Amino acid sequence: MHDTPEDLPAAHGPRPGVRRAFAASLTGTALEWYDFAVYSAAAALVFGDQFFPSDDPLTGTLLAFSTYAVGYVSRPLGGFVFGRLGDVIGRKKVLIATLVLIGAATFLIGLLPGYATLGPAAPIALVLLRFAQGVGVGGEWGGAVLLSSEFGDPRRRGFYASAAQVGPPAGNLLANGVLAALGATLTEAQFESWGWRVAFLLSGVLVGFGLWIRAQLEETPVFKAMEAEKTRPEAPVREVFTTQPRALTAAILSRVGPDVLYAMFTVFVLTYATGHLGMSRGSALAAVLIGSSLQVVLIPLAGAVSDRVDRRLLYGGSAIAAGVWPFVFFPMVAGGGWWTLAVGVVVGLAIHSFLYGPQAAFIAEQFSPRLRYTGSSLAYTLAGVIGGAIAPLLFTALLSAYDSWLPLAVYIAVTAAVTLTGVRLGRGAGAAVEEDDRLAAATAPDPARTP
Repeated sequence: MHDTPEDLPAAHGPRPGVRRAFAASLTGTALEWYDFAVYSAAAALVFGDQFFPSDDPLTGTLLAFSTYAVGYVSRPLGGFVFGRLGDVIGRKKVLIATLVLIGAATFLIGLLPGYATLGPAAPIALVLLRFAQGVGVGGEWGGAVLLSSEFGDPRRRGFYASAAQVGPPAGNLLANGVLAALGATLTEAQFESWGWRVAFLLSGVLVGFGLWIRAQLEETPVFKAMEAEKTRPEAPVREVFTTQPRALTAAILSRVGPDVLYAMFTVFVLTYATGHLGMSRGSALAAVLIGSSLQVVLIPLAGAVSDRVDRRLLYGGSAIAAGVWPFVFFPMVAGGGWWTLAVGVVVGLAIHSFLYGPQAAFIAEQFSPRLRYTGSSLAYTLAGVIGGAIAPLLFTALLSAYDSWLPLAVYIAVTAAVTLTGVRLGRGAGAAVEEDDRLAAATAPDPARTP
């Protein structure tokens, strides 16, 4: 079995519309992740005071991060519902629905009164809206990956699928940039009172732009081919669990380490820098901003590299680096200033890029074309529950209990080992390329019958 797609003879290249699909996947996912990232940053910086008032700042932060976790716990529902629909009714319709859902939830968060006005109803409403955000993201990722990769050449799946992977850092970059600008132009009191809401309300404009792009797309060629062959599944969720358990396990485990690493260097690092290192909120946000900027370039580069080398080898090597880097990062930033923090965050997010770039292609390749939306969505969302959902909570609790960075570094190393296990269980790219080629050949027009 071939692991490197370039080793296989080409049956077809990218389809017409691939550039538009790549742009729609990237921009739509970036806009949704802007919404998600703006919440994450606000949870670390202001939600403790706004919605969970407490005499103990740590308690407020823990409660705010608990709502952050809700956004991950709700993702499997989005994966089950929208993943199934994506394999049954098509990729495009589902991707429009997920964009509307998460955009509406984010806009309403920007309008939600705080605890001082609504009392206990305020955090309850916040949790419900966060839940809706998570459902939308849970259904978004698998479809965005397939949107770009199913228009592209399967031998370059790593690059084309990375369009969806650029969404999180691009959205995080935009979200943190908006929050940093607001923090720089407003006083502390203004930012905590109403300034943070502006970032949420902007999502209404951004989502409208994303809908305009996605509405112009056609359905993906792979889904059209499945329609022509009448091979769309009737019960894709059940089929994934009963016929592809190893693929699902490999895909889930492969995501855990990258999720935890990302939570460390984009979410918890804000709390660690401001609360433990004594840096300002603006300084911490600037470090994340720089790291996210570089990820926008590094992620598609990593995806492209994974098309030319063994994808599993690149993924596994990056997982090892992810397990080692925290043991360097924490001692390095303990006695340094902002530049040391910035370098540490940049390296951490660069390592994450070489995990995240090939990840979309690796996960999609574990499943047959007719089950890819469901399988990919389930893997993505279920991994989020045991990875990114609890990571900020565990980071905060471990630091509070031990007052040491060592348990945090060990935790990240363990999750990197989990990812290595998933990579080892997974299959190589060659099998998926052959499946796509067979589907394309079966539905291609017969030249002999072409007038």
